[in-house]
Amino acid sequence: MRQILNVLRLLALITIVPLTCLAASTQDAATLPELQGAFRAPAKNGWTYVHLQGTPHQIGFQNGYLLAPEIDDMLKVVILEAQHDYKKDWAFFRDAAQNMMWPHIEQEYREELQGIADGAAAHGVKIDVWDVVGVNAETEWSYYNKEYDKQHGVKTASSVPEHCSAFVATGSYTKDGKIVIAHNNWSTYLESERWTIIFDIVPAKGYRMLMDGLPGVIHSGDDFVVNAAGIAITETTISHFFGFDTAGIPEFVRARKAAQYSASIDDFIRIMKEGNNGGYANTWLVADIHKNEIGRLELGLKNVTLERSSDGYFVGSNFPINAKLTQEETDFDAKDVGQSSLARHARWEQLMAENKGKIDVAAAQRFLADHYDVIEKKEDASEWIFRRVVQVAG
Repeated sequence: MRQILNVLRLLALITIVPLTCLAASTQDAATLPELQGAFRAPAKNGWTYVHLQGTPHQIGFQNGYLLAPEIDDMLKVVILEAQHDYKKDWAFFRDAAQNMMWPHIEQEYREELQGIADGAAAHGVKIDVWDVVGVNAETEWSYYNKEYDKQHGVKTASSVPEHCSAFVATGSYTKDGKIVIAHNNWSTYLESERWTIIFDIVPAKGYRMLMDGLPGVIHSGDDFVVNAAGIAITETTISHFFGFDTAGIPEFVRARKAAQYSASIDDFIRIMKEGNNGGYANTWLVADIHKNEIGRLELGLKNVTLERSSDGYFVGSNFPINAKLTQEETDFDAKDVGQSSLARHARWEQLMAENKGKIDVAAAQRFLADHYDVIEKKEDASEWIFRRVVQVAG
């Protein structure tokens, strides 16, 4: 498994290239007006920086055109994984994208998704908007598949896996009293070697966003995002979760909208809750740099819990928090303290207590590289060891 470390130091927000310094780095910009202002930089340390700006369709077109080969490759991976994991052909998911998801996607993001298809096609890649929606919904298909099989009396082995660990801290827990937020993510080798895009998006409406992501997506999916309003967002998946509302708004749309339009923790919560479909159910960690406030939103389909603090920390490691959510929306065994999510939770609590008042970026890196086994009480290099590390600092 791959593990990527994302660490953001929220002392001065978003130290990225000023817009006045940006210029299209392709000759095609002269003949394709929608590429004006967009560019991709050569890969560095395994990451490819991609700058997108403009209207929804322009941003999508730039994404599709500049990353066309990678999108073509990514589509093949998603199709392969869908067939392997869910025992269904790609036509099943294309149909769900068109008839189940598309009616609940607002016009702004319809235009961006269509733009991705148009841009990739303009660069010679055979793809349409239903393929693009299918790739964007990649993290939601396990939820939909499980619900679909249940409704059709099909026994399915698909389940929501554990994907990540994260924390956010502020006040007396950090070295200078300001916010530190960190996240690592695990995914399959097929996905992870492609989850290497750093998107810098400047939309015509809303806030500038810096996030990691897959080629051809409108959201992070990982998730690790910071916007120009001072909102930083990450999450950990609620493992063993079940439930999906086909009449809801896709999670990838809500996550993107929250990143683009949130200027406060309240904004983030409102956008994520509105039309919640239960797809990619997460414990969200969010921070507001201007208020020096942090929050933890456990967003189930039926049960939603919010905690906030200006002096403390929140952690996530794929464990459900609320007892009612655990009972009603998961098959999680809270008594099995030896399972990874609870063992990591126990270790998070130890690390926070031991490092109160000392947490900074360097400490966050150590935490996310930690592999002390709280069950065996020893250092134990296991499958959770890091394969790759990246720091995003502001």
